[in-house]
Order: sequence, then C-alpha cells, then structure tokens
Amino acid sequence: MTKKEKTEFVLKTLNALYPEIPIPLDHTDPYTLLIAVLLSAQSTDVRVNKITPLLFARAKTPAEMIQLSVDEIRDIIRPVGLSPMKSKGIHGLSHILLDKHHGQVPKTYEELEALPAVGHKTAAVVMAQAFGIPTFPVDTHIHRLMYRWGLSNGKNVVQTERDAKRLFPEESWNDLHLQIIWYGREYSPARGWDLEKDVITKTIGRKSVLTEYYKKKN
Repeated sequence: MTKKEKTEFVLKTLNALYPEIPIPLDHTDPYTLLIAVLLSAQSTDVRVNKITPLLFARAKTPAEMIQLSVDEIRDIIRPVGLSPMKSKGIHGLSHILLDKHHGQVPKTYEELEALPAVGHKTAAVVMAQAFGIPTFPVDTHIHRLMYRWGLSNGKNVVQTERDAKRLFPEESWNDLHLQIIWYGREYSPARGWDLEKDVITKTIGRKSVLTEYYKKKN
C-alpha cells in the first residue's frame, strides 16, 4: 500500500468513526483554552477538566488572573502536576497579554510561543481550536500512530509534524489531529494494545511494528 493509499484509508476510517469530534479540553474562549492546554502538559485532559472550573471560578480573564498571586494559582492547579512552573507561566502570560495584546490571545506561532510556558504544541492547539487556523499539533498519540502506520519515522515530534502536514491535505489538519488522538486512546494505546480492535494499524501498519506485536503476543 502506498503512502497516498494509506492516508486515504486513514481519513476514510477516522471520518466514519468520528463524524463529530469532541474537543478534549473544556473552555469558553481563546484565553481559557490557552490556560487549559498549558495545564494539560504531562497531565490528562480528565484531570485538567476537573481543575479548570475551580480556577476559572476565581479568574477567567487575564485581568482577573493577575489579581491572584502565583501561590494562589499554584494551590488551585496543584493536582495537574508541574504546578510551580505552570502557575508562574499563567501569571506571567496574563500580564503579557494585557501589556502587549490588549488582553487578547494572539493568533501566531511567534507571538504565542513568546508567552511563558507556551511551547509549539500549545500554540498550535490554540491556533487550531480557538481560531480555526490550520495546524497539526502532535501529541504522544499522534507521534505513536504516525510511526505505527508507517507514515513517519518516529525520530521526534518535529519530524512527525512535518510528515503529517506533507501527507494529509491542509483542510483536514484541524479535525484530523483530534480524530487521531481519540483513535489512539480508544483503539491503539501505548499499553494494553489489542491489534484486533485497531483496524487502521492492522490494515496499513508498519511491518516491523506488526511483527514485534505478534512476537510479544506469542
């Protein structure tokens, strides 16, 4: 199967499985999305969705957030992990949004990645989900599946993002990255993987991945 045929199969299968795509992180606007994505680093969406209502009940705008101290923010977000770094980032970026962006979340990689604690993936998620700008944020699920499917070499997320953007049509990126995340969670996890349920990998998977899977099973 060629890569073109593989990408067509992936798109067809995921569109059938996920015609409507839920957004993993609860939010109401670009700012609350930015904070939620920042909090999700090395945490789970479920945990973040339990904490953000507590935080946003206290502060849901940059102006409200800077009225809290870093320690107050840290106490609220502690359960998501990395709270010292994340609380400083939230407080710092809220000041910058007010000072440089009139309290609005910017729409470019350059401006977003200049904010404290905001990396490339966080910026890409915000651009895609808040503003509809075509991006392809790569998380662990996408990185894993692009390798399993033989669509990327798996060396690093930067290369995986390049390969995804090269192989899939731009108009599919924003939906597709979410579809792959949901598929990875439900059908192709890192642990407890059952290939019989993973129709995409079973059909188009990298030969070495399939061989290794069956070795472990036997």
